[in-house]
Amino acid sequence: MEISKKTMDSSGHPANHLRKNGTQVSVQLIEKARADTQTVLEELGSQPSGLSQEEADSRLKQVGTNEIAREKRQSGLMRLLSNIKNPLVLLLLALGVLSYLTGDLRAMVVIFVMVVLGVVLRFFQEMRADNAAEKLKAMVSNTATLVRDGQEKEVSLKMLVPGDIIRLAAGDMVPADVRVLSTKDLFLNQAALTGEALPVEKKAAPAPADAQNPLDLPNICFLGSNVESGSATAVVIHTGNQTYFGSLAVSIVRQRQLTSFDKGINKFTWMMICFIAVMVPAVFLINGLSKHNWLEAFLFAMAVAVGLTPEMLPMIVTVNLAKGALAMSRKKVIVKRLNAIQNFGAMDVLCTDKTGTLTQGKIVLEKYLDARGDPSQRVLNYGYLNSYHHTGLKNLLDEAILDHEELEERLKANEKYHKIDEIPFDFVRRRMSVVVEDETGLNTLICKGAVDEVMSLCTRVELPGDVVAVQPEHDTKRRKMVDDLNAQGFRVIALAYKEMPNAPDEPVYSIQDESDLILLGFLAFLDPPKDTATEALKQLRGLNVDVKVLTGDNEIITAYICKEVGISVEHLLLGSQIEMMSEAALAEAVGATSVFARLAPAHKEHIIHALQRKGHVVGFMGDGINDAPALKAADVGISVDGAVDIAKESSDIILLENSLLVLEQGVLEGRRVFGNIIKYIKMAASSNFGNMFSVVGASAFLPFLPMLPIQVLTNNLLYDFSQTTIPTDQVDADWLIRPRQWTIGKIMHFILFIGPISSIFDYVTFFMMLYVFNCWNNPALFHTGWFVESIFTQTLIIHVIRTNKIPFIESRASRPLILTSILIVGVGAWLTISPLAKTLGFVPLPPLYWLFLAIMLLGYAMLTQVVKTWFIRRFGE
Repeated sequence: MEISKKTMDSSGHPANHLRKNGTQVSVQLIEKARADTQTVLEELGSQPSGLSQEEADSRLKQVGTNEIAREKRQSGLMRLLSNIKNPLVLLLLALGVLSYLTGDLRAMVVIFVMVVLGVVLRFFQEMRADNAAEKLKAMVSNTATLVRDGQEKEVSLKMLVPGDIIRLAAGDMVPADVRVLSTKDLFLNQAALTGEALPVEKKAAPAPADAQNPLDLPNICFLGSNVESGSATAVVIHTGNQTYFGSLAVSIVRQRQLTSFDKGINKFTWMMICFIAVMVPAVFLINGLSKHNWLEAFLFAMAVAVGLTPEMLPMIVTVNLAKGALAMSRKKVIVKRLNAIQNFGAMDVLCTDKTGTLTQGKIVLEKYLDARGDPSQRVLNYGYLNSYHHTGLKNLLDEAILDHEELEERLKANEKYHKIDEIPFDFVRRRMSVVVEDETGLNTLICKGAVDEVMSLCTRVELPGDVVAVQPEHDTKRRKMVDDLNAQGFRVIALAYKEMPNAPDEPVYSIQDESDLILLGFLAFLDPPKDTATEALKQLRGLNVDVKVLTGDNEIITAYICKEVGISVEHLLLGSQIEMMSEAALAEAVGATSVFARLAPAHKEHIIHALQRKGHVVGFMGDGINDAPALKAADVGISVDGAVDIAKESSDIILLENSLLVLEQGVLEGRRVFGNIIKYIKMAASSNFGNMFSVVGASAFLPFLPMLPIQVLTNNLLYDFSQTTIPTDQVDADWLIRPRQWTIGKIMHFILFIGPISSIFDYVTFFMMLYVFNCWNNPALFHTGWFVESIFTQTLIIHVIRTNKIPFIESRASRPLILTSILIVGVGAWLTISPLAKTLGFVPLPPLYWLFLAIMLLGYAMLTQVVKTWFIRRFGE
């Protein structure tokens, strides 16, 4: 019998619909969960005695091995090529080649040096700390117990096929997505998939007709979970990439979408290309038509193209990002992708998982209360003796109790108390007991378990200094207290005891002895928030980052934890509600909602995309398998200490230490990086635009070229060098308090308003050189005068534009930036009288020129400051 081909395409590989967040996988799992076991076996072409080996081999050829997708590592060559494919790099390479073809080797060398520096720096930084991809296969490298030809056998996990009958026992990893056929007290840990720390019970009965979330299906076990206790027989539904986890793996190994940072750089690059496309032909035609030397006009137009291109952008961006990554590494944070640093700063919404991210990811004994609800050391002592002496499988609650290691010494648990007998836990009684004998020979039975079961066995209750009979009205109050604790997210168990006289022989105790007990109190457990969570979230709100919780856990526990860490839970949305929403409705809901619970992995990804469509830069912080698609979809994915490998593989940033306080530092570092990158873009683009605007005008009325091509390139190289120290610059504190995003419109406005200011003083220089120093027949003096004015004004304006405040008075640049500015203007002035002056076409300038230059510099700085202040008030940036 051939299995259904719904989940395969014609080549036998997972169909494309599986790549859409596992939606089709979810539908098929729900269908199988609702059907009875006989129907499921028939649909899968299987039977209780398993498949025949021949049929299994046939299916293996048909569906492929039980292995999940993994991200292929880029070779060094491919990574290098991907860096070269940047539009700005390609533009510079094209200009370099044209420079070579026209014989302008000096221009070619300048351009290629900048390209090589930027590309090589990025290449080596991105090759670092990216070795986790190979671990994705580890989950399917073990063996499974299955039934074939009526015989049990151990088979490699990758050889499993749909329809195989498998056996599950305590400690096993679930090898595929399976439908339970029969169980005996089967409890699974699905924490990596759902985020819920406590085990969940699985049964064979069909799921209810209204079941929607596949992770809540009571008879489906998923690849990625493991058996805590009990046993089961199950039939394999999906293997490999067709499993629920496999569909997630497929989704995260696809190529990443461009982040806001990538889009911003690309938009800016294309904006500059548009400028070049307009300016360069205009300069070429104007000079060619007016001066009739087309080769000279072409070389000059090429120099203008290079001057208009911010060729230092790749290096400035990479150095800034690498500097930020280095600063974060000192705080025990690994930056896997350089661009993530900037996105960290631009982030205005942080979505975070709960379990293991905001919480410690482990069950902790939070309260030990007597029957009145008051803290009681005696309750803790008896609870410890019970967990210490029982020899069955210790669950998470026992481990939480035993974490109070100081009690072993204080109680002398092994020396003063001798275990007489044990009545083990079972899922019918939902309790367990141990009997211990103290030094006086008194036997005490200590029973702990589910509240209802234990309280139903108690006829008396211990109060401070007294033991009294149970009274119904007080029992009701105690149950309400337990209900209140449950509503706060606590898992509560009851503790009772019974003292029995010493027997001459070592007695044997049974379930019948669990009667006429004395209720001692209650133990309340919780996965508590991390110590640093509340403070970290407070700091993020202070930086205008909105925090939203996205979790697979239930809404009661989620609401309690959110209140504990200071997150409002007025608006809470469930995964089942999201299923019913349109994209437009979800986009509206995510803005007003802070807490999302009972989410499947696809829901988390949908929420992030909805926020991004609203214009937000979204970060996601998580640690489980269920977080992988969201980590990949976010503009910046952050995984925490203790995250599973697939979460680390999907993330951009990995926090190596338990503290969440580093989040604030990461956001601030990202904003510093962005601030310094945007400084370069504003300065270079506006200054180059202004200069080239001057070139077009000057070309129209001058009888000679406004500046020689080699002078244009020298000017540009000096200016670029002066900006290499921008990554060392400080960013004003008030600029860091809110997220900063790429707003290409504002950058365009800035260029259009600030750029022409330099042109005004360029034209003042033109007329000064022509009419004061009579340069109509002295082009060399004109070239020299404009070169010096251009390099001085461009270098000065760095200090005006770098801050929103008054330069030099309210905000001062870093020492390296000040020193390079002084050095560059000094070199620019020196070149006019240096041994290179003749080669570069310079002549000495008259003394009066320097006086006029000083007046112009003062006027330029003041006018730019006035326009900048108006611009900030008008456009807010």
